[in-house]
Amino acid sequence: MKNTLIQYGAAAADLLLPRTCIVCGRKLGIHESHICLYCISDLPFTFFWHREHNPMADKFNEQIQKTLEAAPATQIPAEKYAFAAALYFFSQGSDYRNIQYSLKYKGNISAGRHFGRILGDRLASSVQFKDADTIIPVPLHWTRKWSRGYNQAEAIACGIALKLGAELRCDILARKKRTRTQTMLSTEEKARNVKEAFIVKEPCKNIGRIRHILVVDDIFTTGSTLHACFTALRRVFPADVRISIASLGYTG
Repeated sequence: MKNTLIQYGAAAADLLLPRTCIVCGRKLGIHESHICLYCISDLPFTFFWHREHNPMADKFNEQIQKTLEAAPATQIPAEKYAFAAALYFFSQGSDYRNIQYSLKYKGNISAGRHFGRILGDRLASSVQFKDADTIIPVPLHWTRKWSRGYNQAEAIACGIALKLGAELRCDILARKKRTRTQTMLSTEEKARNVKEAFIVKEPCKNIGRIRHILVVDDIFTTGSTLHACFTALRRVFPADVRISIASLGYTG
């Protein structure tokens, strides 16, 4: 009876304010949320969560290796291979880009959490990610978060944490300087832009119990931002704490 009343209420709400698919704009059915069945069935999934070695992970680990090779030999740790996964392939020419734009520029936090849960379901089924116990969203500088009113990566991370049964920690990593937007920068400029941009807050509670960190962003392009987060975290967390990354979109 309760479920029936909820369905009637949802149907009535849709009459007053119809919900539409975030991708194609089609009117959503009562059992659809944010994306229609047609678009979700055609979503270009990466399936990276089933592959320990995938293009995203290889690209990210290549950056880690370059950092290690540039360090003095006495400071090179026994670094584990970092796992990486994205929900879908992002393309500027595809209507699926509306998922990212709606979240980042239109404040659709609910959609961010929804797609975060979809990604979280896949990560929970993965041998590489299912033991992640701590989810850390890529932080915004406080001035940008204040002007925007939210952090899109935090919305995605919230959905992932729910499905993994992991702890969402927004109190560990901070962005210490306001960087330029990465959108129009070259690969080298992106790396320079975010270098030393992140720090681990002091003091942090209960970090000694953390064994597997998953850092979350909205999109992976060059991986420069996530690598900068990785570097900041590794200065505090020893090599036996695994640090992995995840995002909604992957540009390839």
